[in-house]
Amino acid sequence: MVKLSKRLQTIADYVPAGSRLADIGSDHALLPVYLAEQGRVSFAVAGEINDGPLEAARRQVKESGLGAVVHPRQGDGLAVIDPDEVDVVTVAGMGGTLIAAILEQGQSKLGSVKRLVLQPNVAEDQVRRWLAAHDWLLDDETVLEEDGKFYFILCAVRRDDAHEENVKLYRPRRIGGGPLLETEELLRFGPIAAERGEEAFFRKWESELEKLDHIMEGMVRAGTDAALSRLEELAAERNRIKEVLECLPKAKP
Repeated sequence: MVKLSKRLQTIADYVPAGSRLADIGSDHALLPVYLAEQGRVSFAVAGEINDGPLEAARRQVKESGLGAVVHPRQGDGLAVIDPDEVDVVTVAGMGGTLIAAILEQGQSKLGSVKRLVLQPNVAEDQVRRWLAAHDWLLDDETVLEEDGKFYFILCAVRRDDAHEENVKLYRPRRIGGGPLLETEELLRFGPIAAERGEEAFFRKWESELEKLDHIMEGMVRAGTDAALSRLEELAAERNRIKEVLECLPKAKP
């Protein structure tokens, strides 16, 4: 039986029972094999573009004895599936810009898809931006920490009122009496995660502040006009993140 990491388990929990799944960038096909073992998917594609991960996926499927359910396929992004073949797509472990590009290039394959479960390693705002622009409603988002790294997992659904609901979701507003968060900031922080104020959310953004501190220290040492100009921008960004974190409500343990 396959055992998933905390990150993959969280993604798996977003996949409804009885789904027909495409897992893009599936690597060892751990997610689709696990879901098939649990009887949670009736059909799954484990998509991979590179030979090595594809072979690893094939071995995993063969060892599990689930070749009738899980189908490793080689191809770029959503090219591994046919139109109307699946109703859930998962994409994990890539940059947000790449995930958005995969969805953009594969729009013709999304006609029957009702749910997207996406885990960008960075640039989560680019994924939220794509979802909102294409009338996918951000239904839920989770922040988790694993092995010292933080991950956003985004679940989006197709709804007839997605456009109207997205307008509400990203409309500038105050959360918990804090500063007014503009649309761009809600796209960056996560409109649902910011409302929840879970501990992992705050730790994730505190780690971002630490990264900014290191970058700013390097610019001070550089001392060039360009570095000092950029330093002012980063200092303003850092102060804004800190201001938002200090004002957002924190969930009770």
